[in-house]
Amino acid sequence: MTIKCIIIDDEPLAISVIENHLKNFDNIEVVETFSNPLKAFGVLQQEKIDLVFLDINMPQMTGFTFIENLNFKPLIVITTAYREYAVKSFELDVLDYLVKPIPFNRFLKTINKVYQQIYANANSGDMSLNQEPHIFLKVDKKLVKVNLNDILFIESLKDYIKIATTLGDYVVHKSLTAISEELPQSNFIRVHRSYNISINKIVALEGNTIEIAGRRIPIGRNYLKQTKERIFNIKEDKQI
Repeated sequence: MTIKCIIIDDEPLAISVIENHLKNFDNIEVVETFSNPLKAFGVLQQEKIDLVFLDINMPQMTGFTFIENLNFKPLIVITTAYREYAVKSFELDVLDYLVKPIPFNRFLKTINKVYQQIYANANSGDMSLNQEPHIFLKVDKKLVKVNLNDILFIESLKDYIKIATTLGDYVVHKSLTAISEELPQSNFIRVHRSYNISINKIVALEGNTIEIAGRRIPIGRNYLKQTKERIFNIKEDKQI
């Protein structure tokens, strides 16, 4: 499916940065950009928009007022130069909060959140999805699309992580905590300070270790109880 978005910001340079970032994602279409938020309401009424990148401080109307006056609420990503509005933004149920200038690595995390939410909506019947759930990883100087169903486990390597998949391994400059936030919690679980695993790829559980694709992964002492509860609860659900 194509994810349709609009950008609302009274700074042309800010719009240009977001547009350039979005050029890396073939299935995200920028329908239109607006410097005046009042004009964006017409497009939202006429066309199904999935995602809005929204500035807060604009002369005609603030981003908060814009959100409060929406009849249908698409996914909202706040883009602002000010950090102090974050709490209020999340109270309005925005998907993410980006502080300008927006580096691409941080923007990529937002896009993966968008995909995760889109997949969740599709699974609940809110929209159709004709491709496998995936995330994008910045490997060296290129973006690599990785299907979530191909991921076996993720291992922390200090300032990097290794994503082990059925098709090979990828080393990415990112923390395990950061990548864990981009993965659906229904399919993935942190089992150790150095490991996040795909629950569906578990072959066996023995003592304090999990076997996945011939690899034995330790379960940290602080993670043992919640890991076993999650694994056995899911197995029970599948048997019903």
